[in-house]
Amino acid sequence: MEHKDPLATGPLPGLDPRQEAEAVRRRKLNLSNEHDSAKKFLILVVDDSADNLAALSLDLQQQDYRVVTATNGEEAISVACNTLPDLILMDISMPKLDGLGATRRIREKEGLQDIPVVAISAFSTEGFQRAAYDVGFAGYLPKPIDFGRMHQLVAGLLAPRGSGSLIRP
Repeated sequence: MEHKDPLATGPLPGLDPRQEAEAVRRRKLNLSNEHDSAKKFLILVVDDSADNLAALSLDLQQQDYRVVTATNGEEAISVACNTLPDLILMDISMPKLDGLGATRRIREKEGLQDIPVVAISAFSTEGFQRAAYDVGFAGYLPKPIDFGRMHQLVAGLLAPRGSGSLIRP
């Protein structure tokens, strides 16, 4: 059995350029079919802690999401530009470029402005949460992560617009 680094990022298996172009078109047009499943959603998980990155990634994969990862804000921007994820889970406190700065830059990139970004942080004060929302985060999850709450938030943010299922903390 071939050993793969769980933290490595790379090309997505099974996603050819035509499928990627269709995913971008559907996101821009906000189209959804009733038979769409979680397997079609790609989530970018960004955290500088290998343990957190692995736990979040494995949990999301068990929920049938596809996952790509990054370990700092600069890498997150690059991975987001190359993979066009449906949602980003972004740690706030990271080296090189923190989650707030990375999210600001993601919001400036063509095609990435509408991707929901969820802040993940050990800082859970109301003021800090407000600052995160002001930057453009769509949700906020305090550490340690409550996986049930994360599942609800992710599902709500990936639901078709107007479905009324958005859950905010």
